[in-house]
Amino acid sequence: MLKNLTHRQNLAIFLATSLGITMVALMFQEMIANPDVNITMFYILGIVIVARYTSDYIWGLLYAVLSVFSVNYFFTFPYHTFNLSLEGYPITFAAMLIIYVITSAMTTDLKKQAQILAKQEKELAEAQKEKMRANLLRAVSHDLRTPLTGIIGNSESYLEMEDSLSKEEKREIIENIANDANWLLNMVENLLSVTRIDNDTTSVNKSLEAVDEVVSSAVVRFKKRFPDAKLKIFLSDDVVMAMMDPMLIEQVIINILQNAHVHSKSVQPIELHVEYSDDKIWFSIRDYGVGISENKLETLFEGESYSKKEDDNTDGYKGMGIGLSICKTIIKAHGGDIKAKNLDIGSEFYFDLPAEKEDMSYDAESISSDY
Repeated sequence: MLKNLTHRQNLAIFLATSLGITMVALMFQEMIANPDVNITMFYILGIVIVARYTSDYIWGLLYAVLSVFSVNYFFTFPYHTFNLSLEGYPITFAAMLIIYVITSAMTTDLKKQAQILAKQEKELAEAQKEKMRANLLRAVSHDLRTPLTGIIGNSESYLEMEDSLSKEEKREIIENIANDANWLLNMVENLLSVTRIDNDTTSVNKSLEAVDEVVSSAVVRFKKRFPDAKLKIFLSDDVVMAMMDPMLIEQVIINILQNAHVHSKSVQPIELHVEYSDDKIWFSIRDYGVGISENKLETLFEGESYSKKEDDNTDGYKGMGIGLSICKTIIKAHGGDIKAKNLDIGSEFYFDLPAEKEDMSYDAESISSDY
């Protein structure tokens, strides 16, 4: 958006454009036999420049008047003298002045409209950021409170009834505490991921990374947390490089894998596909479970609580609203997009990143791994 300029800056633009256009027109006059019409076009161009780069309408109007007198003085016979008494010249003078003024006014209006649009876009971006912050805060306040309550309740129960509890009951209480603590750890990791994103530019610090290494690291971290999870990984046969923050992309993969493992009730191993197509890397995570409630699909990545079709009453801390909201924030900051859809059996989450590919010396269909 063009800033308001000082009087001297406006005057400098006005004089530089006036002198520059006149010099170019004089040189053009020496080259062409009948340059009259083309000379007028030069001055119209000058009006556009002045109206575009000065901050007040008056400069365009002054240039319009100056243009008419410049054409009369330099390019109307007899040259280098003002002659307003030529037959028909008053009409020509008025017509040229009207054209110049209209051109100046239109250019100034377009500039103001561009400034208004830029301001509206900035306000919209700020509103979206505020909405994201509100969604995250709402999700955090809910998702953190529930597991904390569970930890406190189970701890108090253990302390108060330790002597009367059986070994199995004690183990169940400790497992509940461990599950809640792990969920809190995941929430903290998500929140730390957000701090790696620049709030002013919504950008991240990227480096060129091998996609298969990032995926492998994410799977290893996920399996440490959920050792009983069944996964099938399908990687491209090419070495695919992408500009990314590897820790953030790992967090996205882990969030979606955890989402599928915890909620989907998948009857088959969860599948993670990574493919290269149209200068993009496509990541898709598919489960063979109950699918996603249709009324949740539109707001799934907006920080709303997540639940499957057959389990809408899932405990609050089991929701993945904050995780999916953070996934969207991370992928958008990388210049990609993330979506979800229901399939005939189960659901699929998929996102893309810009890619750079280096062909391998061998030819294979794909690389598949079971975890």
